[in-house]
Amino acid sequence: MALTLNPAWLEALMLASVRMIAFFVVAPPFSYNGFPIRIKAMLGLGLALAVSPRVASTYKSPDTAGFITALVLEIVVGATLGFLVMLIFSAIQSAGSLIDMFGGFQMAQAFDPQAMLNGAQFTRLFQMTSLALLFVTDGYQLVIGGMIRSFTALPLGGGINLSHPIQAMTAATGQMFLAAVQIAGPLLVVLFLADVGLGLLTRVAPALNAFALGFPLKIFLTLTLAGAVYAALPRIVAALAGQAFSQLSGGG
Repeated sequence: MALTLNPAWLEALMLASVRMIAFFVVAPPFSYNGFPIRIKAMLGLGLALAVSPRVASTYKSPDTAGFITALVLEIVVGATLGFLVMLIFSAIQSAGSLIDMFGGFQMAQAFDPQAMLNGAQFTRLFQMTSLALLFVTDGYQLVIGGMIRSFTALPLGGGINLSHPIQAMTAATGQMFLAAVQIAGPLLVVLFLADVGLGLLTRVAPALNAFALGFPLKIFLTLTLAGAVYAALPRIVAALAGQAFSQLSGGG
């Protein structure tokens, strides 16, 4: 029995798998180091096999130098799209960092080698919760679906127009900071008003040393009110997954 392979299809499969693997190495939730690199490679290859009939129909086989250049371009495209998704989901991590900073938890920060994250308690808690919610709410399927649709906006071997992803990253960075403030905003306002109240109390009665009492008070307020922010994380993760899908579908 003779087995024949279409060279153009094989090249398209390799290019698609390279883009997928580069994307999974950078984009959450697949970038978490708890997923072995071989699992990311197998997932990228499997999804490349799924989309290979569609991408191979419009793929034109170049020469050897052109194919090597296309491989490098696909790595850049996958990593760029993955970085764009990482920027979008960094809003939750940034919100946790703001809560840690204003709540007095920043001094207890530590480095998490699995998530490659340096932060305190709420930063790591929000990061781990967002990763779990991406799988529980099937948000990861939106991320994968957007990545698959990127092959329509950015055909194989065509490279990427840097003006579009740079503009998208600039907008995503601004949206990240805005979303972080919106997520942690109510709690930050309460903590700020607590500081103002303690300052006024110190002016009225300096002997009370109100700021010494402020640390346990701010910790109590943070632990009490952070539950409301934590309860809203499922809706926030769903909204961010939809935003990532729309960005990937447009090719960045």
